[in-house]
Amino acid sequence: MRTDTVIRGARYGVALLAGLARALAVPTVSWAGLAWVAPALLVAAGHGAAPGQRWRLGYVAGLVQYLVSLHWLLEIPVRGYPVLGWLALSAYLALYPAAWLWWVGGFASEPGPWTSRTLRALTAAAAWVTLEMVQARLLGGFPWNLLGASQHAMIPLIQLAALTGVYGLSFLIVWVSLGLYHATRAIWTEPTRRHAWLPELALPGLALALVFAWGWLRVRHYAEDPHPLRVTVVQPSIPQTLIWDPGENSNRFAGLLQLTAEALREPADLLLWPEAAIPMPIRYDRATYEAVTELARNHRLWMIVGSDDAEPVRDDPTGRATDYFNATFLVSPEGNLRATYRKMRLVMFGEFIPLSRWLPFLRWFTPITGQYTPGRDPVVFELEQSVSGPARFAAQPGANLRTATLICFEDVFPHLTRRFARQGLDFLVNLTNDGWFGQSAAQWQHAANAVFRAVETGRPLIRCTNNGVSCWIDPLGRVRAVLRDRSGSVHGAGWAQWLVFLPDPAARQTPTFYTRYGDVWGWLCAAWTVAAVGVSMIGTRRAGPQNRRSPRLPASATA
Repeated sequence: MRTDTVIRGARYGVALLAGLARALAVPTVSWAGLAWVAPALLVAAGHGAAPGQRWRLGYVAGLVQYLVSLHWLLEIPVRGYPVLGWLALSAYLALYPAAWLWWVGGFASEPGPWTSRTLRALTAAAAWVTLEMVQARLLGGFPWNLLGASQHAMIPLIQLAALTGVYGLSFLIVWVSLGLYHATRAIWTEPTRRHAWLPELALPGLALALVFAWGWLRVRHYAEDPHPLRVTVVQPSIPQTLIWDPGENSNRFAGLLQLTAEALREPADLLLWPEAAIPMPIRYDRATYEAVTELARNHRLWMIVGSDDAEPVRDDPTGRATDYFNATFLVSPEGNLRATYRKMRLVMFGEFIPLSRWLPFLRWFTPITGQYTPGRDPVVFELEQSVSGPARFAAQPGANLRTATLICFEDVFPHLTRRFARQGLDFLVNLTNDGWFGQSAAQWQHAANAVFRAVETGRPLIRCTNNGVSCWIDPLGRVRAVLRDRSGSVHGAGWAQWLVFLPDPAARQTPTFYTRYGDVWGWLCAAWTVAAVGVSMIGTRRAGPQNRRSPRLPASATA
């Protein structure tokens, strides 16, 4: 009995380490190497355990991971609600590693021929990607801190995302990690056999080397348009409590205008204000509209600004219902509102309450009093060249530039960003307000996730935020500039003007594989996983009642 207790405690200790490894691999700690051992630790924790125990071990690992990495949810300045959201979201996301270990733990750690172990490792990696694909879509999706995103600073390596999206990195990490697991077991079980570990790492190591070499060549041969776009970003650093206070609307808008006046002492092609920067709806508040459009006219520049929007509900018999939108507006150098984009992917319990029509009591568990309506489609913002003046930007002279805005956390969704990129964009813009979370790891994690959207689409991504991290990321995923205040903090109020270099015209006319074909790799992994589950179920049924409790891949599927 004592031995069983020790083994059980050791299993949960290893599971806890796996969860901590995943959490510490992402910002702000960013020990990216830990991501490569976390799946191996999970499999080690579940080795020899029953299916139910594997589920619990995976859930513990996932719960530790998300409670630690999402601790910034506690920074939301609302009494009581942040703890509920932190616990509920972590409890939900922990289901994914639990499901992975429950199934994969039944076969990933088993001995057998090298070909069987290799196929099992590949199947485990495909299963991981499948679950990430589900996580990115189910209940609106929350693809935050996927395994591959931990490698955001490994520039040659992350070029794989231009082909497979971030999911290709996740697959590679799991495959290498399970190779490390089997190599360690080989050393442990056959200590006198020289190079017993080598076959376990040969194939995943070769794949890793090829990916790195291809990425290095891609970085080396990257070419930029020599004519940059002059972009000015303003970061007002408005505390969330003031954004919620209508009495502060005039003061914070005046502060935004003053900061912008300082920023525009140098001419610019494009001015960006973040999400929630404008306190009143620009289309319906006359003073706001005149202040913004006059600014654009006086400085002869394009502006992209965040503001709420509204319109009457279609087909409403009373004529009194209104839809509210989280939106961005394109303002021309002539002072016209040229285009509007309405946020499509809303934040659950932050911008809408799911199932509130049928379960109205859910409103008691959130601080929001109203709900936004999601937009329907991506919108292209076209910046036309002027014949003279600062609005005549140099990038690709004589041609217009096309961009689109991703609002808030929309830039963490690979498949959503691809929908924008397929419109033939020259660059991407993200306007966000991470001031909800104070000065925490949320801002850095958000920026790390956004790196992959630039690589996947092959387009620069310019981020303008309320309190950090405002930056621009080139198509290779390199963070080329970060806005910092006078004290060096990324969270303070300030402004910056950047020379944003677009890819050369030939590259802009050639979409990346990911932009063209999307999540082909992810769907292939999903198909592989479904087929493997089917084979596993058939094999278990044929094996007889004594083996039905343990979902395993039969020898026919792994040899």
